[in-house]
Amino acid sequence: MLEFLLCSLVTILPDFLVRRYVQGKRWGQEINLFSMWYELRWGITSCAILTVSLITVIFYYHPSTTNVSSFFRTVTILSEGGGRVAEVYVINNQRVAAGDPLFRLDGATQEASADTARRQIAEVDAALLVAKSELDAAIGTLDQAEAAYQQALDELARKQILFDQGSSAVTEREIEILENQRDARKGVVDAAIAGKQAVETKIQSLLPAKKASAEAALNQATTEIEKLTIYAGTSGTIQQFALQPGDYVNPILRPAGILVPKGSGQGRFQAGFGQITSQVIHPGMLAEITCVSKPFTIIPMVITEVQDVIAAGQVRPTDQLIDPQDRARPGTLTVFMEPLYAGQTDDIPPGSKCIANAYTNNHDKFENANLSASRWLFLHMVDTVGLVHAFILRIQAVALPVQSLVFTGH
Repeated sequence: MLEFLLCSLVTILPDFLVRRYVQGKRWGQEINLFSMWYELRWGITSCAILTVSLITVIFYYHPSTTNVSSFFRTVTILSEGGGRVAEVYVINNQRVAAGDPLFRLDGATQEASADTARRQIAEVDAALLVAKSELDAAIGTLDQAEAAYQQALDELARKQILFDQGSSAVTEREIEILENQRDARKGVVDAAIAGKQAVETKIQSLLPAKKASAEAALNQATTEIEKLTIYAGTSGTIQQFALQPGDYVNPILRPAGILVPKGSGQGRFQAGFGQITSQVIHPGMLAEITCVSKPFTIIPMVITEVQDVIAAGQVRPTDQLIDPQDRARPGTLTVFMEPLYAGQTDDIPPGSKCIANAYTNNHDKFENANLSASRWLFLHMVDTVGLVHAFILRIQAVALPVQSLVFTGH
């Protein structure tokens, strides 16, 4: 409407003035409701063409959108495993710092596992003491076997000397008995050595390995017990948190609540502009926004980033081929904006609904000495009509609270 009124001042109004004061046609006589189209046909036609052209130029070079918001991240409060809640340390809407405990799950099973592991460690320590006693006994047995073996060797050597000298006091049968006795006692020594080595291996390898396994089981059980207490991973505010002792929590089906990180969504806005503006919008471009949560206020912004893909075209692997005609929505160009001056959006809650205008600035192009006159005039016209869009945004800023409170009741 504003564009039509502006265009009518240079088309319909001059046509009417010519008809009235040059041709002498009077309003209500020669110019009336039935003859208006014929009498003012040139002005009306020119006004329609100029209005359409002006609207096209304004919305192309100074794009606008109502799809603006400051999106914020949320963190789902989950436990690593399912279980029943034993204790709750926070309440809904409470601010927490990173590392603060939120709630604890019942850990009877994990406590039993930890107690079993402790008993296994104690059992291994007791077995180690017994093994040391067994080692002492094995050493004693070995000493006894070696002494008996040495005695058999000495007796055999003495009798062998007498037998070799031809003494009748020693028979060949006695020599054979002594040799068999020597071999038997040598076997007892070997058995004692093997028994000692078995006890030493038990002390040095078997029991330490069993103790290490028990300690690992205890560490695992302790870790599982520590996992039962859920902590805040970041500072923020607890939302949708209504846990009570006895509730069942599952990391897949039943999360405990949501944590909104501190500062998430503050000072950064995302806007969805039409795809046709993709050749106009660029980082560094100035913009303005007005938000429902901060009425009657225009906030200067600057575009910091333009997403290089359009979200509506994303594809995920499925068992069906995608038909482009199923994509009914064309999608928008995602643009990221930040306030031109720090602190201007601190009092705007994240997630607020806003309206945004972006403005094309051709000031740098005017310094080009090779710029043609027609191009120079066109660029000046583009920059000038941005005032119309800025004025429209201010009208929207005034009308937005009225529309929200009176006509929609939100």
